Amino acid sequence: MSRRPNAGLARHELTIVWQSVSLLLDYPDSEMLARLDVIRGASQHLPVAIGDSIRGFADHLERTPLPQLQAEYVETFDNRRRCNLFLTYFAHGDTRKRGLALLRFKQTYLSAGYELADTELPDHLCVVLEFAATVDQQLGRGLILDHRAGLELLRVSLADLSSPWAALIDAVSATLPALRGDERDAVRRLAAEGPPEEEVGLAPFAAPQFSPGAAPKPIPLSMPSFPGARR
Repeated sequence: MSRRPNAGLARHELTIVWQSVSLLLDYPDSEMLARLDVIRGASQHLPVAIGDSIRGFADHLERTPLPQLQAEYVETFDNRRRCNLFLTYFAHGDTRKRGLALLRFKQTYLSAGYELADTELPDHLCVVLEFAATVDQQLGRGLILDHRAGLELLRVSLADLSSPWAALIDAVSATLPALRGDERDAVRRLAAEGPPEEEVGLAPFAAPQFSPGAAPKPIPLSMPSFPGARR
C-alpha cells in the first residue's frame, strides 16, 4: 500500500478520473463499450500512470467477449464480500449503523441538489464517483475519504485476485492522499475481521423524512466511519 502516486491532480483531472471509473466500473454492456473511445481520449489528459490504468482496462473490455465480462463481473462483485462496491458495507455490513450511513450519503446528495433514483443505493462506488465528478468534488471526495478503509480493502482484494478491475480502483486511490499510519491500521483490521455480519436490514434508509421534498432542510446525522478515518 506504500507505492501510491502522489495526489495533487487539477480539478479537471479529478473529473476525468472519477467519471471514467464510474462508467467503467458499472456492469458491462454494449453502451459501456460504445463509450470506450471517448474515455480513452479523455485519459490522454491524465498523468501517465493513471491514464495507463484506465486505458489498460478499456483494452481488456474490448478484447473480452461481453458474456464473459458479465459473468466475471457478477462472480467478482456479487459473490465476494471483500469485493463489494457498496462503501458502507465494509464498515457496517447489514447492520442498523449501515442504514444511518446510507441516510448520511443521501442527505449529502440532497444538500447539493442531487436526487438519486430509488433504484440505486447512494453508497455504490459508481454513484459516489459520478456525484464527485459531476456535482460536487469536495462533498464527493469527503464521502470517499470517510470510507477510505473500505476502498483500500476493495483495492487490495481485487489485486489479490489479479482482477482487471483492480486497475480502476488503483486510479481512484491515486487521486487521494497517501494513507496515514492510523488509516493503514484501519485497513489491516478490516482485512483481518471483514465486514460485520449481523443481518438486521436497512429499514432506517426508508425513513420518510429523507425522501426528496419531504423535509425543508437536511437533518444532521453523524457519519459512521472507521477508526482513523478523515475527521
